[in-house]
Formats: sequence, structure tokens, C-alpha cells
Amino acid sequence: MRKWTAFGAIAIAFPIMCGLARAAPANFLYTSSGDLEKLRTVLKQPDIDGVQIVYTWRSLEPGKGRYDFSAIERDLAAADALGKKLFIQIQDRFFSIDARNVPDYLLSEPQYGGGLAAQIDNPGEGKPVGHGWVAMQWKPAVRERYQALLKALAEKFDGRVFGVNLPETAIDIDEKHDKTGFSCDAYFDAGMQNLRAARDAFTKSHVVQYVNFWPCEWDNDHDYMGRLFEYAAANRIGLGGPDIVPFHKAQMKNSYPFFHRYMGKLELVAMAVQEPTLTYRNPKTGKRFTKDEFVRFASDYLGVDMIFWSAETPWLKSAGGAHRK
Repeated sequence: MRKWTAFGAIAIAFPIMCGLARAAPANFLYTSSGDLEKLRTVLKQPDIDGVQIVYTWRSLEPGKGRYDFSAIERDLAAADALGKKLFIQIQDRFFSIDARNVPDYLLSEPQYGGGLAAQIDNPGEGKPVGHGWVAMQWKPAVRERYQALLKALAEKFDGRVFGVNLPETAIDIDEKHDKTGFSCDAYFDAGMQNLRAARDAFTKSHVVQYVNFWPCEWDNDHDYMGRLFEYAAANRIGLGGPDIVPFHKAQMKNSYPFFHRYMGKLELVAMAVQEPTLTYRNPKTGKRFTKDEFVRFASDYLGVDMIFWSAETPWLKSAGGAHRK
């Protein structure tokens, strides 16, 4: 038995649990804006259904209220020509100290308080701690501009792109030294407001919120995770995340049990195998997880409908010679 979801002229089948084995998740590529052309050979493969592309806020809004969606238009045309679907991620957080990829006005105009806050990041198993930035969505003025971007995108692409996803919920702010007004409750409330704005703007395309961890929360002790999943299930919102790591302890105390509990209740579950994900090893074998291990856990435990695979994934590289800069 399958659940069919159709918005306008686009449709795809997603399995739900009916006492029978789930169908394998659909395969999408995952890449950054500007990288699609060199992945064309891989995208042509019949077992690849589409591509998820990450666009930075800065690239989409080079000036205040002045939008440039030409990169999305090019990527959408390329995907359409191959009969593939396009998922877009609107990125407001960055994982390099040099990546301050929000519009200049957010960094310079006083009402935005600097626009970005410093954060640390875990780039993968055994990797040194990374440093980057996150947009201060907890500041109403910043959030208002992000929501204006979502609305402008929906006016151009709702029903044309297969889906849009908001970035992961995990951030790591040094609260002891923070001077931006950050609080975990304010961050959660901001995320929920942005999600509502995205759902209101995109009425035809799928809307997915990436969720892995919430700051200050462990094992749903603030009920952030519980409230998000309940809201998503009730409001035709998909959920997902940047990392499929089978039974990883940290995720098993955060988002994973909720994905398992809500199997068949969400509009869409879309999760990724990104570059950091590929660094993790199966503790039983000591080897890095295989495609089958990723897919089995994603399907059987998390209820994943589609997987966004990094072009660095071994099975894709061997199949199509894909590579990234």
C-alpha cells in the first residue's frame, strides 16, 4: 500500500507501514549551488529521482529586498530536462569561519544586531571541532527578512520545485559569553515561526524541516522535539535531517525515536547522507556504513521516504564518477 501525495502536476509515491516491508526510499543527490552541471551524468541514472541543492541566503538576496533566483531557475531547468525533481534548501547557517553568507545589510545595519552569531560544529566522527556562523533568527528583525525571502521564493517556485527544506535545528552557541539575546526558548519559537511561514507560503510544494538536536535539550526534556513532531503531523509538514547514522547514541536520545514513533504520520520524511555522515563507522564491523546499512535503518526504523545522498558517497562515485570541489 502506498500513500500518494500530489501538488499540482507533481506526484511521487511514498510507502507507509501496513504490516508489510517498506519500499526502499527514493534516491536524490545532495549538492551545493553551482555543482549540478558536473553531476549531470549521475543525475541521469534511472535510480536517481532528483536532486537537493543548498542555496545560501546571501546568494538569493544580494541586496535588501532584491532577489536573484537565477541559480534556482538554471538548476530547475536542468532537472526538468532530465525528468528529475528539485528540492531546495535555504541555508542560514554555515560551517566555516570564513562563510558569512547572509546579505551585507544584515551584517551592517544596526537593527539586525550583526546578523550572525558564532557557533561550533561537529564535522564528523573523529574530526576536530569546527567553527562557523548562524543567522540570529531569535531576533525578530532578522526573522522577518528570512520569512520575506521564503515568501518571495514561493511566489516564483511553489508547485515548480518538488520541495523546500529549512536547515537543521542543531546549533551550539556559547551562552555564557553570548551578547545577542539568544535563549533556547527564543530559538525554538523562532524556528517554529519560520516553519509556519514556510508552510503558509508554499501551498503546493513539500515543506520539510530538518531536525536533529535542539540547543539545551536532551531526551526531549524541554518538549521541543515533541512539540515540533506533533505540529508537523497536524499541519502537513515533512521532517528530516542531515545525518542518517544507524542507532547513533546522541540521535537516539533526540530526533530518531520521534521519527520511529511518527512513522506513517508525517507528510514526508527526507533525510541525508552528507559528507560528515560518511565518516561514521559501524561499531559492530569497525568499517564505515554501507549503502545497504544506511538504507535499512532509514527505511525500517526512521520511516524515510527519500534519501539525499552526497556525491561523495562511494556507490555514486563508482556508478557515475561523480566528484565535488
